[in-house]
Amino acid sequence: MKANGPESKLSSKEPDTFPAQSGYVHAGEPIGSVRQVYDGSLMPDLQVSTFRNIDRLFPTRVVRRGSSVYPLPRSQNQLTRLGFHSKGTDYDLVDYLSLNRVSGLLVIKNGEVVHESTHLGNCGKTRWVSMSMVKSVSATLVGAAIKQGHIGSLDSPVTQYLPELNNSAYDGVSVRHLLQMASGVGWDETYTDPASDRRRMLEVQIAQQPGGVLKLMSELPRVAEPGTRWNYSTGETHVVGALVRAATGQAVADYLSERIWSRFGMESDARWWLESPHGLEVGGSGLFAGLRDYGRFGLFLLNGGIAGGDKILPDGWLEEATRPKIIGGTHVDYGYMFWPVPESNGTVHEDAYMAQGIFGQKIYVNPADDVVITLWSARPKPLEDATVDDNDFFAAVCEKLR
Repeated sequence: MKANGPESKLSSKEPDTFPAQSGYVHAGEPIGSVRQVYDGSLMPDLQVSTFRNIDRLFPTRVVRRGSSVYPLPRSQNQLTRLGFHSKGTDYDLVDYLSLNRVSGLLVIKNGEVVHESTHLGNCGKTRWVSMSMVKSVSATLVGAAIKQGHIGSLDSPVTQYLPELNNSAYDGVSVRHLLQMASGVGWDETYTDPASDRRRMLEVQIAQQPGGVLKLMSELPRVAEPGTRWNYSTGETHVVGALVRAATGQAVADYLSERIWSRFGMESDARWWLESPHGLEVGGSGLFAGLRDYGRFGLFLLNGGIAGGDKILPDGWLEEATRPKIIGGTHVDYGYMFWPVPESNGTVHEDAYMAQGIFGQKIYVNPADDVVITLWSARPKPLEDATVDDNDFFAAVCEKLR
């Protein structure tokens, strides 16, 4: 089964955009379409092969690694057995991996790997779709751009950098509103509804028209005053990517490579979906990287946003970005495109947070326990509840490693 739409029509002389990776260990596998992905209609084997070949669905830009690799030594104390309680039932590690359709699990404690395993046909060379985990990456690049002075502050108006959004619902929206998904711009995120804004955005992406997604965003209505209502929106993160590109004058993938990917020592190049050949990165989805490199991004956060000896993020950025917010008088367990663990005060999760995406993709960071957990999954539906609660598993891991 061929991927949806564009790959048979696109060609490029630019070496870092298209086609997909040559020599990749999974390159010959059949894949489904991007519509099937968001419908949640792929059979298990085809879903897995699609998730590890997502650079065949759309053109991509390479996120270049650097010349050195951040070491991830293997701990002498390996996590091989774990018993814990979740949703009224006792489970062990095998239960969790099997019932939650886990395709990759990496646990890092005190900078050492205490568990690393791949499943469902994956291996150490596999790359896997980030889904919305990349939203946290995009938001972090805004922090890097503020640190360098490319963006004035969190209170700068978005239209200062994206004048094409003038006279739209983004008038009066600040960078802070954007990162909190509190712009007040109307958006329906329902993945499986072909009429939702999220699926309209996907269709624009399939059409591969330069600037098409930003045009879609400029036509959306205002439904609340900026800063008064939280509403999860993948389109909002595409605006974040456009902001980073406009402010820095660089492709978003290139800026990620320059500030974090190459400096921190990722071991492999990553790839990132584009809305059109040579166009803008899809800021809310479509980063494609290895298990250990997602783990290294978690370590970059855990270690205070320092890469290559340089402080990449402004003072206090991570504390602010990863904490709950009050928006319109309502407590929201969302920071600057990071997810604080809900109701975590006084628990093992206190001050822990996640980057997370549909189908069960997560980077869990627990500063107090010096733990980073990277999770890949292939759950049947985009927002289907996991059989075993991931946060219960993460808590059990942290407690076991104490």
